[in-house]
Amino acid sequence: MAEFKMPSLGADMDAGTLYEWFIKPGATVKRGDVIASVETDKGVIDVECFEEGVVVELAAAAGTRVPVGQTIAILQVAGEPVVAGSGAVTETPPPVPAVEPIPQAELPVAQPQAAVPMGGRLKVSPAAKKLAAELGVDLAQVIGTGSDGSIHLDDIRLAAATATKVARPAETPPVAGAEPRVTPVARRVAEDLGVDLHEAQGTGPHGVVNRIDVEHLAAEKSEAAAPLPAPEPVAEPTPKAAPQPPDFQTAMRRAIALAMARSNREIPHYYLETRIDMTKVLRWLESENVKRSVAERILPVVLLIKATAKGLIEVPDLNGYWRDDHFEASESIHIGFAISLRQGGLVTPAIHDADDKSLDELMVAMRDLITRTRGGRLRSSELMDATITLTSLGDTGVEKVYGVIYPPQVALVGFGKIMDQPWAENGMLGIRPILTATLAGDHRASDGRRGAQFLSALEKFLQEPETL
Repeated sequence: MAEFKMPSLGADMDAGTLYEWFIKPGATVKRGDVIASVETDKGVIDVECFEEGVVVELAAAAGTRVPVGQTIAILQVAGEPVVAGSGAVTETPPPVPAVEPIPQAELPVAQPQAAVPMGGRLKVSPAAKKLAAELGVDLAQVIGTGSDGSIHLDDIRLAAATATKVARPAETPPVAGAEPRVTPVARRVAEDLGVDLHEAQGTGPHGVVNRIDVEHLAAEKSEAAAPLPAPEPVAEPTPKAAPQPPDFQTAMRRAIALAMARSNREIPHYYLETRIDMTKVLRWLESENVKRSVAERILPVVLLIKATAKGLIEVPDLNGYWRDDHFEASESIHIGFAISLRQGGLVTPAIHDADDKSLDELMVAMRDLITRTRGGRLRSSELMDATITLTSLGDTGVEKVYGVIYPPQVALVGFGKIMDQPWAENGMLGIRPILTATLAGDHRASDGRRGAQFLSALEKFLQEPETL
């Protein structure tokens, strides 16, 4: 058996709200399948499976907040013997009498048959028992669909939904004053925006109020509260200031601040800086882009990504993680690329295997990552796998940037704007396009000499753009 645990989707995350399950007990999953979505302070993230096998049990219900590292699902790994009563689907099940399946819609509602095996003892998973207690479901009235009539989470949800339909018609309004079911993230956002959660319409699983519901309600109230503009003379119109939208980024700012505070507290940073002549790079890039359509042209930052990846091959001390008081080098090079969101905030998803990708492939990967990041469609592996972070502020006009390492990574590379600056070479003074590159390193994993060797390798590869 394998336990699938709530993943850490960032150094600032200690728990996440299980937003939705995309699998059920008995389903076959493989590595890379999206099995659930989790709500964090930075949005709703698709979580991927890292094992191959059959889902035995979902150990956490949708809508609940789960600490990082707590088991949320149990899998029957391919090739393992099936544990009796586990609910797993076997390849060679024992022969059973053929039974005509009853469509779910035709199951009796008023008097359901209880799933009690011989001896009168119910077989209920711990997670299902907990959910039944939360929803007020009588386990004796639940029809178990698992092995030997065992009851799982989906059976509880079906029983709860059926009981709700019988007890109260759909058109009956909710009980006045009832406490709404709210995700922890939504509750914090509601406090920040001053939103009454009793007025929120939950669109999450089982009517749970999520962060998006709170933000929509806040926006509606902001528009409703804005006074109507008074009639103005046509000859001398007086412009009215538009109502300010509510600050939806409070939770993200808090998460970023916590991660950076931890980084400054725990990581002994050292900083290095170098200036790189970009003349050869820009000339080569110009000649290459002339051959391409506008949509296929390569941006300078793509060459910086590739040169960083190749530099890490020569200096692997900067590529990996600091865990349990020792450095874990990573064989793969997954570069976390800092992406700013239009509404504020910063996310650093990973470009996987950057060293193995061509410049064209990196350009496609970067565009896709930016689009999905700003559209809120990231996967858990893109937030968890980065082995180093790259931040580029050249488009903002910043000359140089000194970054803060994102734990558990051990280094961050920063690039500023390419600027015309005085440059002396072979006794001759001229003006060259110069890029300032900086490195923030973790002194526990490397030292200034190794950091300098990396910056030297980075410059070497940028002076040979045709080899990238």
